[in-house]
Amino acid sequence: MSAPCRAPVRTLHLTNAYHPTSGGIRTFYRALLDGANARHREMRLVVPGPFDDREEVGDFGRIYYLKARSAPAFDRRYRVILPSAYLANANGALVRILQDERPDLVEICDKYSLFYLAGMLRKEWLPRVPRPILVGVSCERMDDNLRAYLGREALSRRFARWYLRHIYGPPFDYHVANSEYTADELRQVLWDRPPEFIRVCPMGVDAARFGPHHRDELLRRSVLERAGGNPTSTLLLYVGRLSPEKNVALLVATLERLTKASRQDGSPPRDYRLVVAGDGPMRGSMERDASRLVAGRVLFLGAVTEGELLRRYYASGDVFVHPNPREPFGIAPLEAMASGVPVVAPNLGGVLSYATRDNAWLASPEPEAFALAVRSAVERSDDRRLAAARDTAAALDWPVVVDRWFAMYDAFAISHINQNRRLAS
Repeated sequence: MSAPCRAPVRTLHLTNAYHPTSGGIRTFYRALLDGANARHREMRLVVPGPFDDREEVGDFGRIYYLKARSAPAFDRRYRVILPSAYLANANGALVRILQDERPDLVEICDKYSLFYLAGMLRKEWLPRVPRPILVGVSCERMDDNLRAYLGREALSRRFARWYLRHIYGPPFDYHVANSEYTADELRQVLWDRPPEFIRVCPMGVDAARFGPHHRDELLRRSVLERAGGNPTSTLLLYVGRLSPEKNVALLVATLERLTKASRQDGSPPRDYRLVVAGDGPMRGSMERDASRLVAGRVLFLGAVTEGELLRRYYASGDVFVHPNPREPFGIAPLEAMASGVPVVAPNLGGVLSYATRDNAWLASPEPEAFALAVRSAVERSDDRRLAAARDTAAALDWPVVVDRWFAMYDAFAISHINQNRRLAS
């Protein structure tokens, strides 16, 4: 019989995908910090920032901000902690944090610059840092990202497979993916590892804070007017980053189809307007497409960071449109479900972790198919589907999801202790 592991496990988490207006990963780690405080577990988070700083989060959580340069390409709102922060002979800030905190488990959510730390800790090249359990978290597929930013699909896939197989995969004791879709990429290249080497644990939603009760008719009327519409217009909403991997060009293309269809068929014309809450490197090209194809019908709000206001935007939309067929998981559609708004999403990718034809309107990620799905969601009201969507969101409420993540960390610790005992016997 295995001995129970000493609890609670002290965890330290690192990611570069974090800045004041970033999305899913920041939301995830904030939920973990809240959960750590509720469960009296010590948790530390290390992220890049404009200068070194430290933020206490309750009695048990702490965020370390390490001074880091802006990302050299793609989205310069992000900063990147480079290996120089943890080189053994440099006595960098991250090395000092590890020496002071002495975590039982180190989790790294980064495939490009931070994960080399796992190899150093595995080989015990930081002598004053006890060897922790090493966990790699995948919140995206590398092949999808390379294809979105660099093109050349076949070459991107081959390079991603080689890199994950020989560079990224080996240093860790475990890998955790946010969906089966994300995990499949790792399983294909690390096929000879035991099944427990790659786990799946979902993201979540603050189901208690989002809801139809946040619907605000004054806000709805205001944004529709700013989008060139009127109170009888249909408000399509997108919330998320405007970056190549998100397939956001489909939003404007879908609105163009909806606008043309409303003028050409025999039914009374319906006026569609698109409101975009988000920012990123694709904003300029989206604005140009909107000006050319659907002039005066799209409102770009930029990043909406105030939580109460964002919840009102969600609940005040008529249809939430999520265009990404390669979404690793998708917290925004889940927040829309919790808000009681019909969700139109692709019939592909990690969003299928929770989106089905019983709780969403799924379609091929093509303008015509998406336009048909939007019209169906608007014209064929389905209270049962909306109720099922809210039930789905409730089942993935952050406290439930965070319990699963912490239980997984504890299971890793038990397995690690037992393995060390076997090796010592």
